[in-house]
Amino acid sequence: MIYTGDTHVYEVNNIDTDRIIPGKYTKTLDFQTFAAHVLEDLDPEFTKRAKAGDILVVGENFGCGSSREQAPLAIKSKGISVIIARSFARIFFRNAVNVGMPVIEVPNHTIQKDDQVEVNLAEGTVKNLSTDDIYTGTVMPSIMIQIFQEGGLGDYLKKHKTYHV
Repeated sequence: MIYTGDTHVYEVNNIDTDRIIPGKYTKTLDFQTFAAHVLEDLDPEFTKRAKAGDILVVGENFGCGSSREQAPLAIKSKGISVIIARSFARIFFRNAVNVGMPVIEVPNHTIQKDDQVEVNLAEGTVKNLSTDDIYTGTVMPSIMIQIFQEGGLGDYLKKHKTYHV
């Protein structure tokens, strides 16, 4: 899976699920509500600037805090194609896989706001098309790539009835 898009960079560590989607918006499953309010506590202008296919770049321990599946759903609902983090909170990482929100850990990079990057999940690489720099991240297991391709674990299981690791 390869994604190309413009970046929104927030080099802030420990962005928790409350800052991704505030709790007052989690009592619904209306994806338009999620998309309208994602990251508003971190950057009130994010939802105005972000467009489908863009890429979110964040710091360490992204998605820490409560086990809120709405957090990756909110980002996905906004149309973000992939999240690049220096590291993810483990529960956020699993929730992202489950809802089909592609993620990759790239601990060392110099990606800047509005750079255009190409993310190859199968190879675990990110190429900065603005600078020609290439960064190495985690290589996703093929089962996770398949889950992303199907749109999430639920859709994957509906289609395949099981999974093999």
